[in-house]
Amino acid sequence: MSDSNDPRNNAAWRAAQQWQQRARQARPGGHVSGIKLLFTWLFFGVMMIIGTVIGLVFLLIGWAMLPFLRRRMKKRMEAMRADQAQDIGGGQAYREPRSGDGRARDHQVLEGDYETRDDRSNS
Repeated sequence: MSDSNDPRNNAAWRAAQQWQQRARQARPGGHVSGIKLLFTWLFFGVMMIIGTVIGLVFLLIGWAMLPFLRRRMKKRMEAMRADQAQDIGGGQAYREPRSGDGRARDHQVLEGDYETRDDRSNS
């Protein structure tokens, strides 16, 4: 008699059993020997340690390079500021940048655009 609640009647259980049988047939050696398993664990453990050490070395190299990189960026910023600076005593007056039609460009600020108007002309 077959019990309808028996898990062996389940299609998924039968498929799992067939998969296990195929896996056993594909590996005729049976179980992995203990020494082989030990060497596999040791190999992956050593690889993890080597990877961690290499990562730490790169981290330390990066930290050691930070002051040099900061100095280089600081010099670059100083050079950019010097390029953009206006010569105060050079004899040329500062002029507003002009757009293509000859008018001075409107200035924009973060809060919005503002225009000045003369209230005396209204009265």
